[in-house]
Amino acid sequence: MRFVGLVGNSFGCSASGERLVSAARDGDFQEAKALLEYDPRLSKYCTFGTRNSPLHHAASQGHHEIVSLLIESEVDINLRNYRGQTALMQACQYGHWEVVMTLVLYKANINKTDHLNGATALHLAALNGHSRCIRILLADYIPSISKFYKLVKKRSRILDFVSESSEGNTLCEIINKPADGGVTALHMAALNGHVDSLHLLLDLGASVNEVTVEDGTTIDLIGAGSTPLHYAAHGGNPQCCQILIAKGASLTAGNAKGWSPLAVARSWHTDWLEEILSTPQQQQKTTPPSPFLCLPLMSVVKIARECGWTGDTVSNYADQCAVCLENKCTVAASGCLHELCTSCALYLCSTSNNSSPPTGPPGSIPCPFCRHGIVSFKKLSTTKPLPQTLKHTSSLSCCSCSSMAEIDDRTAGETTPLCNPKLASGSLSSQKFLSLKLNANLCMRGSDVIPSLVNRSAERPSFRAQMARYSRSGFRRSCSYSKGRLWLCPLNKSVETHTDYSREN
Repeated sequence: MRFVGLVGNSFGCSASGERLVSAARDGDFQEAKALLEYDPRLSKYCTFGTRNSPLHHAASQGHHEIVSLLIESEVDINLRNYRGQTALMQACQYGHWEVVMTLVLYKANINKTDHLNGATALHLAALNGHSRCIRILLADYIPSISKFYKLVKKRSRILDFVSESSEGNTLCEIINKPADGGVTALHMAALNGHVDSLHLLLDLGASVNEVTVEDGTTIDLIGAGSTPLHYAAHGGNPQCCQILIAKGASLTAGNAKGWSPLAVARSWHTDWLEEILSTPQQQQKTTPPSPFLCLPLMSVVKIARECGWTGDTVSNYADQCAVCLENKCTVAASGCLHELCTSCALYLCSTSNNSSPPTGPPGSIPCPFCRHGIVSFKKLSTTKPLPQTLKHTSSLSCCSCSSMAEIDDRTAGETTPLCNPKLASGSLSSQKFLSLKLNANLCMRGSDVIPSLVNRSAERPSFRAQMARYSRSGFRRSCSYSKGRLWLCPLNKSVETHTDYSREN
């Protein structure tokens, strides 16, 4: 049955699906929009073999506008490819922070793990040193309060209370979540020498005492029981070692091989680290807060989800955002009360990497007008929430000749119940689809391409006219029967293979 789904995906409407994949990969917004208007179900298309959807291609190439367009077409935002990677993982892997911000605003799941080594999006961002992506991923776990840095520094239990998400996971659990072999995001940043990412993870509460384990699947040349300082000693970056030691990493801790961080440095010929790894912790220099801490991000993300973030173009000069000069002001900075639009506030929080201003606490960002330290943003009284309207459910047909399905509750013996698909997190409805009666003529279209992008609401020709037109066509049929001809359609894929690729951890 799964083979039927794959063949249906390949021969039903694969050409139009490949056109959408090419548009998503190349950043052709107009082509992608036209294809989705023609058939919104094309957003659920997956390439053969790798199972990459248009959302995966757009996310990996950094086309955030097309990502938003696909999500609005109600594609599964947490869809996986054959490696078990979501679009959020690929965006973090390549450092496309604008895509990461878009997916986080639509509440993509950051706790998904891939099938290769159990890594999350946070692991991939730390592995490649994308500090902005790390900060945006944790936007729902870091409160916009001035005492946050002090609470983390003291490892206060209050932090677990104020940083708990709706899923019940705390910031400490998310940031110290291990992949296969017990490797955390801090291990990956230390091994590859990404100083900014390592500094940010430590300031957000990453533990320097987490050790790797021997699970039989990970080839660990350093050895099980290694701390992030062991990995930093192998990587050879002096700054990473200094920051870890200043944050309390042990210089004498041994792994399963009995190696201390100094022994690891000697074994892997990073001899320039011997002086650092031999200096006691009391003599190490203290480190300032990370410039990527950015406290106001949670507050503006909540406002964006509630009231939108695209902004309304206004002609009144008094209501215009002084940064972009286009959108209406919707938020105000705490303290100085300077007003901005939500889009500019999101961009300011995502790109700020300056040291905290002298007038603000650690993690505050400077106001673009007065340089006052901003800790949070407040919603203006004139900012209205988005209307709570249900999103339009896309058609179930992948071909314009959608005579393949008829809703009929009375013929239960001839119906095929479709499973309840996972809608995007931004959707307000999760109702089940009705059972569909599958006609014998699943799809009478013989062409594998879209000849023109026409309005689907136009009146369809009669069944006899369609048969006459297709009988004159020179297209080869896929299979023959004595009483008629059947054509494979991508509906088979959605029926037979949906549960295989939407299974959660």
